[in-house]
Amino acid sequence: MTTTPVLQRRDFLKTAATGSAVLLIGFHLPTSAFADSSEDQEKKPVNPFNAWVRIAPDNQVTLILGKSEMGQGIMTALPMILAEELCLDWSKIKIDQAPTNPKIYDLGTGGSGSVAGSWTPLRQAGAAAREMLITAAAQRWNVLRDTCKAQDGGVLHGARKQFFTYGELAPDAAKLPIPDFHTVPLKSSADFTIVGHDQQSVVARKKSTGAAKFGIDARPANLQYAVIARCPVFGGKVAKFDATKAKAVPGVRDVFAIDAVAMGAFTAGGVVVIADNSWAAMQGRKALAITWDEGPHAAESSASLHQQFIDNAAKPGKVVRNDGDADAALAAAPKKLESVYEIPFAAHACMEPMNCTVHIRPDGAEAWIPTQAPQWAQDVIAQVSGLKPESVIVHTTLMGGGFGRRYQADFAVEAAQVAKAVGKPVMVLWTREDDMQHDFYRPAAYHRLQGAVDPQGALLAWKHFQTSTSIAAVWEKNGLEKPEQSEFGTAAFIPYRTPNFRVEYTLAQSGVPRAWWRSVEHSGCGFVVESFVDELAHAAGADPVAFRLKLLGDPRIIPDFFGPTENKPLNSARLEGVLKLAAEKAGWGTPLPKGVAHGIATYYSFESYTAAVAEVSVKDGQVNVQRIVYAVDCGRPINPEGVTAQVESAAIYGLSAFMNDAITINKGRVEQSNFNDYEMPRINQSPKIEVHIVRSTEDPTGIGEPGLPVIAPAVCNAVFALTNKRLRRLPIQPADLA
Repeated sequence: MTTTPVLQRRDFLKTAATGSAVLLIGFHLPTSAFADSSEDQEKKPVNPFNAWVRIAPDNQVTLILGKSEMGQGIMTALPMILAEELCLDWSKIKIDQAPTNPKIYDLGTGGSGSVAGSWTPLRQAGAAAREMLITAAAQRWNVLRDTCKAQDGGVLHGARKQFFTYGELAPDAAKLPIPDFHTVPLKSSADFTIVGHDQQSVVARKKSTGAAKFGIDARPANLQYAVIARCPVFGGKVAKFDATKAKAVPGVRDVFAIDAVAMGAFTAGGVVVIADNSWAAMQGRKALAITWDEGPHAAESSASLHQQFIDNAAKPGKVVRNDGDADAALAAAPKKLESVYEIPFAAHACMEPMNCTVHIRPDGAEAWIPTQAPQWAQDVIAQVSGLKPESVIVHTTLMGGGFGRRYQADFAVEAAQVAKAVGKPVMVLWTREDDMQHDFYRPAAYHRLQGAVDPQGALLAWKHFQTSTSIAAVWEKNGLEKPEQSEFGTAAFIPYRTPNFRVEYTLAQSGVPRAWWRSVEHSGCGFVVESFVDELAHAAGADPVAFRLKLLGDPRIIPDFFGPTENKPLNSARLEGVLKLAAEKAGWGTPLPKGVAHGIATYYSFESYTAAVAEVSVKDGQVNVQRIVYAVDCGRPINPEGVTAQVESAAIYGLSAFMNDAITINKGRVEQSNFNDYEMPRINQSPKIEVHIVRSTEDPTGIGEPGLPVIAPAVCNAVFALTNKRLRRLPIQPADLA
């Protein structure tokens, strides 16, 4: 965990408009690992800050936060952490969204890292402020510091029964040196009164009443609306267009073309329709006559990609990892299995479609954008407008779902291109169809696994070949050299003991854009690994839980094969803990009603441990998931209610994609267009979900994504237990249940 180096007060008060009357402490919260996935993200701020604690004389405590709220609850959890060390009612802390100023802040949200990365820095900042306020009170009373204590948003002198609020002490505290963050005393966890207790989301009421403001709600004065006709074929462009009929639509103001932008944004370009309202813009777009140059990918289809997968799998892949001799062990093994799994492209399907509002003036620009990467948005708007980044003000709004999609900058680039041409505030609004057909998708992938067990049920060999449309091949500098870096995750360091372990990879060529989707590579590899280990358990004639426990063996620490060295390693004892807890809470092994079966899966991702038991029935070729029982170990839970909500969300998101939905390609274009053919689960289709949280004392780890990888394998393993049919391709196909 990195923490802020000690800075003198004068270094950060330069940015404080109210000067030394305010106690202001700056510190650093790590951004997502995604932030290094683009050359545009390599610019580091002059000051290593992206968060501030501000205590004003009016007794207002403010957390100035460079994180984006997209439903994951950080505007609740992070103030809770700060308030715990400040000995303050957490609901009294005001949250201000940090301005996008690269000289002061380093902004970004993703990778399930907001709470995990904020835990220690926020505690240190709160403790530093607390200690400074106590010192200020002791000096004002002329008493020893240890006779004073922080309590209820102020400092109490016990003997004198005197009390100063933090606001009263802020001017004096602001004159004191900031304690060293590495040595400032932190509260004992035994004294926690806020952390670990259920709290309701601070934005829940506003969202449920419609008072919350999202990007799509931006309404600067003189706003114009724009929609863009993009080539339906990936990589295609405008050949020619006729705007006559579009301009005749009432409310349409202008029609013009914009160019595609490649590396760093990957926009499609297209024809822009400007109008007084969104409806007129959409009707104008329908009236356009456009001839498309469909480009190099017009012949691509899901069928051709599937054939490419088969061809790739017929040849050896690049060796990613090779322990022992898996091929020899497989050849000699008396009991072995080989299975093929296939996973389609998947859309993010955010409930709020992509949108961005930009106003570019000669002297500066302003943008309202629901983004996970405000600095990236600022950079691209500056590049398009020709302005300096510091002249671009970005207002980061609430967002109706992110799931990794809002880490991209394509919709910000488009809005900047349009705003530059129009000279007025413009909202570029994507329709649902735009969002579905011009996404950056979860990669399609094909896995061939081979495994062998001995008569005692030990795992003799595990061989994993994968070919996929890699994310790294698109976004990383060395992605074409090492495309496998984004495609295996925990599948490259499985926790199951085997002396012979081989991993191979071959990149599949595709023009379909792809990027980070909730749980990224773990969404597919969790399904593959946990389904195949279940196959091996049945081949060995063993109970799936007992088989996993046997393969886990004695507790071990397993390094992340692809991750940075500072990543927490996999602790097999903690994985075993959630596996046992989920099985216990679900009643694993107890009799179930006729026509109902259990399936189980466990997985490690984002430094957290999850296990799920799915309770499933099958009728007339339809899988009905009745109940899901989770066990999660994400370190110390800050807001258990928030953890539960995140896991429930991941369960529904995963069920949607794995049971119903696939993005399929025909003639270079997406066949799906809206929720009629890319369905979300309805309330009556959603299972009862139980979440059991391990009350760990370890530092918090990610939870927004780890609930997803176990869903598909748990369900599919239950289907096998009930029907003796293995589901190895997603989404679930009726033919596979016939």
